[in-house]
Amino acid sequence: MTVALQQTQPATGLDAVKAKQQAAWASGDYAIIGTTLQIVGEQLCETADLRPGAKVLDVAAGNGNATLAAARRFCQVTATDYVETLLDKARARAAAERLEVAFEIADAEALPYPDASFDAVLSTYGVMFTPDQAKAAAELARVCRSGGVIALANWTPEGFIGQVFKTLGKHLPPPEGVQSPARWGTEQALRELFGEAAASIDLTPRQFTFRYLSVDHFIDVFRRYYGPIHKAYLALGEASDALDADLRALLTRFNTASDGTLVLPSDYVEVVIRKA
Repeated sequence: MTVALQQTQPATGLDAVKAKQQAAWASGDYAIIGTTLQIVGEQLCETADLRPGAKVLDVAAGNGNATLAAARRFCQVTATDYVETLLDKARARAAAERLEVAFEIADAEALPYPDASFDAVLSTYGVMFTPDQAKAAAELARVCRSGGVIALANWTPEGFIGQVFKTLGKHLPPPEGVQSPARWGTEQALRELFGEAAASIDLTPRQFTFRYLSVDHFIDVFRRYYGPIHKAYLALGEASDALDADLRALLTRFNTASDGTLVLPSDYVEVVIRKA
């Protein structure tokens, strides 16, 4: 039976938002940054207690951090994303390790799989970016079997990346009806999104530490390769100086290093949802 969850956002205009997001993630080269986050995928698979042979779906898989972690645990993994170039990077990584993974282009809001197809559904900093959050949550729940697990790594509103989202929104306000992706880092929103589809929802606070040569180095890498920031600088043009100043102030505030390098902890939550 298909799990029906209540819509919390208007559908009007969200397709256009999705198209812009897809173009943003396809710009730059997210894999340059994504590979530094590999430890998050490994930790998530441990927390989810994935068992060898389990059928696992990685949604909005990007360059494949959770995908590779699950495949290393001898799971039957399908990795999906709506950006083909990102999946190409994940495919190359899997081939280098001789890991068997199925890679498929798919929209997180309309997954092309029957109900209850997977034992576990994963997403690391991925599904949280969907414009129609309720529809995406419904799809995760729909394709996961009863008793299975939905395991997510989501940035929190108060943490560094959550504050980056807030800073970007200050300079480029999001379209009406589009909510912050950092909502997925709060228990209240997750309970609203998954509702009766969840038998239980457990959140574990975590930190990922960004490590770069300097504040300048971080800005350079993210401006070149991280789609949302890359596109923001382009869209703002000469006005991007104000965004640049705000991002540098944010980096300086969160930086814990005193030797000129950047060592910056960013809060996220590991979410384990047991499907009802």
